[in-house]
Amino acid sequence: MSAVASDLWQRLAAYEIGPPTASLTFAQRLARENRWTLQFAERVIREYKRFCYLAVTSGHEVTPSDAVDQAWHLHLTYSRDYWERFCPDVLGMSLHHGPTAGGAVERRRYYDQYAATLKSYEEAFGEPPPPDIWRDAQRRFAIDPKAFRVNPKDVMVLSRNWLIIIPMAGTLLFVGALLVAGS
Repeated sequence: MSAVASDLWQRLAAYEIGPPTASLTFAQRLARENRWTLQFAERVIREYKRFCYLAVTSGHEVTPSDAVDQAWHLHLTYSRDYWERFCPDVLGMSLHHGPTAGGAVERRRYYDQYAATLKSYEEAFGEPPPPDIWRDAQRRFAIDPKAFRVNPKDVMVLSRNWLIIIPMAGTLLFVGALLVAGS
């Protein structure tokens, strides 16, 4: 049976996280807290539901992408919804989030679990996971864990591209000033 034809997937697809009367929806909050567009946050929620499907059906431990993990972390803060409605009524089981203990053995374990998760994803859904949400393992385990939360009121965050553009712009202004002075 394909994932989309299963009763579990139908429950997951229909499930809305959080109270339906909230003025700030789960998707809006996920977008705000991660500085994502609402459209991207909604896609991440769909992938989070797919991850939960795999957690129940794959037969092995699964590891989420970083974006999916952000959705999972936020869902856990909706503790009543998560433990009293989502786990028993939608998943039919408890789904615990366990952090890594660190070290080389754990890094290898999660790397292998992530590879198995991606393989199970393709088998269950008949397509590869979207690469902008499910990054490759190198990005997932070497780059994404270095991310940290900042408040844009306290800092200015510039793209690395600006490190190239700013010196080039300064050089062009300097050359332009020399040309004007020389004429």
